[in-house]
Amino acid sequence: MELDEVVLYQDDSGDSDVMSERVAGLASSIYREFERLIEKYDEDVVKDLMPLIVGLLENLDSVFAANKEHVVELELQKEDNEQLVTQYEREKALRKHAEEVGRCQTNLPLGL
Repeated sequence: MELDEVVLYQDDSGDSDVMSERVAGLASSIYREFERLIEKYDEDVVKDLMPLIVGLLENLDSVFAANKEHVVELELQKEDNEQLVTQYEREKALRKHAEEVGRCQTNLPLGL
């Protein structure tokens, strides 16, 4: 994601964050609509709505970010699970082989 494809915003704590492309696209569309309404009627039409929409978009962006983190975590868990299953199957095969070897050794004549 290049810097010119994202929107920077500041939250209440003063931290600057990068907004996801998806939310930035929505914000851009909403902003254009607000500009159209302001040109047609006046800025008073949207002045109370604007902070609500900005807060909503910021919350939506944080939900997208959290979801992205969960998706990454899920992929890591899937990889871990696959490794554990592979290790389990290997251990199971080794145990079966050891039991077969043990059975063969107990069946050998004592003279050998």
